Amino acid sequence: MVLGALVEAGADLRAIETELRKLGLEGWSISAEKVKRGAIFATHVKVESSEGHHHRGLSIILGRIDKAGLAPRAAERARRIFTRLAEAEAKVHNMPVEEVHFHEVGAVDSIVDIVGAAVGFELLGIDEFACSALDVGAGQVKTTHGLLPVPAPATVELLRGAPMYTSGVARELVTPTGAAIATTLSTRYAQIPEMTLKAVGYGAGSADFAEKANVLRILVGENATSQSGEHWDAPVSVIETNLDDMSPQIYGYLVERALAAGALDVFSTSVQMKKNRPGVLLTILCDPSHTARLIDLVFRETTTIGVRTYDVRRKVLDREVVRVETQFGEVRMKISRMNGSVLNATPEYDDCQRLAAEKGIPLKSVMAAASFEFQKQNPACK
Repeated sequence: MVLGALVEAGADLRAIETELRKLGLEGWSISAEKVKRGAIFATHVKVESSEGHHHRGLSIILGRIDKAGLAPRAAERARRIFTRLAEAEAKVHNMPVEEVHFHEVGAVDSIVDIVGAAVGFELLGIDEFACSALDVGAGQVKTTHGLLPVPAPATVELLRGAPMYTSGVARELVTPTGAAIATTLSTRYAQIPEMTLKAVGYGAGSADFAEKANVLRILVGENATSQSGEHWDAPVSVIETNLDDMSPQIYGYLVERALAAGALDVFSTSVQMKKNRPGVLLTILCDPSHTARLIDLVFRETTTIGVRTYDVRRKVLDREVVRVETQFGEVRMKISRMNGSVLNATPEYDDCQRLAAEKGIPLKSVMAAASFEFQKQNPACK
């Protein structure tokens, strides 16, 4: 339904397919047709696969995304969606994320749905997402785990913090895939945010209900508060608290836990507090959808009795990871670009540290070798 809405809003289906073919998946096809659902005409995108029942782990799917050479932002969004799905499945089934093997979501058609959505958003240049309250449906749904209540357990886990309701339609109206896309990318929940409308797309589901039109609508517009020509990336939430009575040992543990829970960055700043006590200002940056979870973590793991939070605008460079082969071994390079030009190329510290320890050589030698090999392959970046 997301793909159908994106195609109707202007994303070229053949361009989406071209990018999806880079994943190296075999035996699938994609097509689109205009259909009527209730009183609304919408685009139905159909993904057909000859693949049998297939389970894939998160690492396998992320590996295909990493090697596909997709646009950096599209790849990053697809990775985040699949990672959230894996986290939800892990919690529902009480197992480590690394042991999760997707069933329905691991099949080719679901991979095409999720990565195709990320590619479609990029083709339309969508920077920020808002989502209305979600009608989850009612009744039961048949899955590989048997009959489950609607919404399914994984869907419920993904919808934490999102507004939801049921209109009473006895069908599954929000799947785990749909919930993952909506809640991973949405930075706020509102009926219709203030914007200048540029395009609209209706995506059709396979079923046709008597009670309501089985369609998903995407409205694409420009932020009404932005200046002409001004571009901002999706906002992030800032969580802050002052600490003057906590062991530094706890801080290191908190940083690890926060990053594992979805924080984009964690850092501290020295401050002078009341009663002339030296302290630190703890700052956590995160997607707005992770704010509640990280605030709970701060309360549980630190000595604070209060936190502050607010959203900020930001601009980030396009990023990707490439691999270079040095005389010591393979090293990943983190590349950042602006308008297609490489501004920064940094060796991945973990790779360099591992090779330095294995070869018994200085870390700086491995880092210098990696930078040299990248510059040799990309002379324009010197």
